[in-house]
Parts: sequence; structure tokens; C-alpha cells
Amino acid sequence: PVTAGSIVVPYGHVIGNEKWRGSEVAQRLQGKIRLIFEDGLGLVDFHLSNRTCILYISEADLVAGDEFKRRLVRFRNASSLRGIVIVEKTQMSDQYFLAVQKLVVLELGMVLLPVANQGEASQLITQLVSFCVREQSKDHNSNPFVRKQRSQLAEPSVFRTVQQIPGVGKTKALLLLQQFGSIHRLCNASVQELEPVVGQMVARQIHSF
Repeated sequence: PVTAGSIVVPYGHVIGNEKWRGSEVAQRLQGKIRLIFEDGLGLVDFHLSNRTCILYISEADLVAGDEFKRRLVRFRNASSLRGIVIVEKTQMSDQYFLAVQKLVVLELGMVLLPVANQGEASQLITQLVSFCVREQSKDHNSNPFVRKQRSQLAEPSVFRTVQQIPGVGKTKALLLLQQFGSIHRLCNASVQELEPVVGQMVARQIHSF
């Protein structure tokens, strides 16, 4: 299970669980938001920010039995993240909805948002992302120590170059560029400066590279 701080979501992006690659939700999100797929998200389906994530319960999950309940309880017990539960409320799954509502809202104290299908879910996720971005930008603006290095983030060639470093994927490349702002500054960064962004092992790999 993922705890707050162990997944770092680059500003204005969403990290999706690999299992959603090629799904209707993912296809509809492409172009509206910047979506990165990662393995190892555990119980979480989508990370909207460092603090907020989505657990998605499909019609099939509801009909299949209690596995989704165990998943939600495990998440609640193990995670300090703000979990939003999106549930597919259809004609077929409607009979299960009250029980889900009772578990999620009353017993686990989480937010529950019903949707009719994956298309509606993608619209909801887009709205939630813009809310999270506004929330994060307030944090950024109120913190005088956060450097505003956004100029080169839009450069695809710079982004691709950083991804060539061993141990650095899309997410880490974005985080490094947000932190250091340029290839030049990244090249001159010490292991100690790199460590808070990517962890000790990758920091050493980047430095030696």
C-alpha cells in the first residue's frame, strides 16, 4: 500500500496504475491531462497529487463480491493519503450502491463519487486534477523557498535527454527538471542535492553518469 510521500506526482500530472493503460478512462484523459503510467501503485488506481488519489470500483468489481471492500479497508488502514472512491453506479450495480456508500462514507470516512461509466469518470478526474493543481499552486505561491523553474519543462528534447540517464524514467525526469530547471544545473548538482528528489541510489547513478 502507498503512503503519502512515497509517490511524488509532478505538478499538473496524473500517475495512473499500469492496469488502466488502453482503457476508456485513459483514452479519454489523454489530451486533457498529462497522464503517466507506473507499476507498483498497489491499491491505488490514479494519483492526482502527492496527497490525493483515486480508488476506482467498476461495475464488475461490485458484482464480483467483497474483494473491493477488502481493498478499501486495506488502503484506509495503511495509507495517510486522501482517498477518493469513484464507483460505477449502473442499473446492474445499483442494488449494491447503498452498502458501498455505508462502507466508504460512514465506516471509512472517505469521499464517494458515483459515475455512470468510464467516460463520466474521466470528466470527473479532469475536474479533480484542476482542483488539485489549484491547491498545489497555492502551496507553491505561499512558499518563498520553492524555486519557480518552469521555463524548460516544456522542452521535449530536454525532457527526453534527462530520461536517458540510468534509473530515470518520465516521473523522475519531470521532478528533476522542476527542481533544477536546466540540464546545466542538473549536471552540476551534488549527490546531496539530488537525494531529496530521487532518493540515494538514483542520485548516485545520476551523479556518476
